Amino acid sequence: MKKILITGGAGFIGSHLSDAYLAAGWHVTAVDDLSTGSRANLADALGHERFDLIEGDVCDDDVMKRAVRGCDAVVHLAARIGVKLVVESPLKTLESNVKGTETVLRHAALLSVPTVIASTSEVYGLATKFPSNEEDPVTFGSPTKGRWSYACSKAYDESLALAHHRESGLPAIVVRLFNTVGPRQSTRYGMVLPRLVRQALAAEPLTVYGDGEQTRCFGHVRDAVRGIVVLLDDPRAIGDVFNLGNPTEISIRDLAAAVIAATGSASVIEYVPFDTAYGEGFEDIMKRIPDISKISALVGFRPQDSAIGTIIGDIVDAQRKLLAAGAS
Repeated sequence: MKKILITGGAGFIGSHLSDAYLAAGWHVTAVDDLSTGSRANLADALGHERFDLIEGDVCDDDVMKRAVRGCDAVVHLAARIGVKLVVESPLKTLESNVKGTETVLRHAALLSVPTVIASTSEVYGLATKFPSNEEDPVTFGSPTKGRWSYACSKAYDESLALAHHRESGLPAIVVRLFNTVGPRQSTRYGMVLPRLVRQALAAEPLTVYGDGEQTRCFGHVRDAVRGIVVLLDDPRAIGDVFNLGNPTEISIRDLAAAVIAATGSASVIEYVPFDTAYGEGFEDIMKRIPDISKISALVGFRPQDSAIGTIIGDIVDAQRKLLAAGAS
């Protein structure tokens, strides 16, 4: 029986990935400190005979040494995420993301365990070429802007993973996740789509930051999980970087209108200046589109569940269930 370690396994993407590998017959060990993840996300996994949850910090050397031992693969998802959380605590973001990845990679490299490092579209920074390709140069905003701490930490994570591959032979793969959404995603930490859905269901104004003309490409978590699984299963992906997302873009203004239509809400859209939402001097990214030709050519990946109507419908259903159960 194959065994996989998923860091951040009680989080949004990690819990879905845990379910997928359990369904495929693997033994799954999840490491999570439950700071942003939750046991509720693991309702289908907890109690399964092939699932173990280690409640601990990926920065803890002893935790990771024990967790990696005996594994056939590692997927490192644990990180501080979400614009709101990053802006509020850039120092903690840098320390947690960098040290956590250093610890995971060190122990994976000692045993030469195939490892996927989850990166982010944020590493494209203030890109002006669209769609963004894995080989494109990147330009971050000034270090005086706290919002860039997450992108900087993830760019470092990528470089470290590829350096381990080149120098120690670690079978490492880097996956740049674009805006991934779906059931179990928290309304906290600045996650836009679940927040808009929750506001619509409560008949509250849907808060859109700036003028709403900024665009994003939303991919369903089921597609993200499929992409990670097929890359990890293909040795040709080792030592390389792949965009993983949905190339269809939508403005946040149009997204909010689609949420109102899908929920039948009487809510209106309320525009909030970025400085009001995130503090003076906040710097937003106005467009972010993935070029997925590389992953498509290698493993035949194409989004299957990322039509915006499908995504919104799944999140609406999930949020309604949470509200009915009295969950936050």
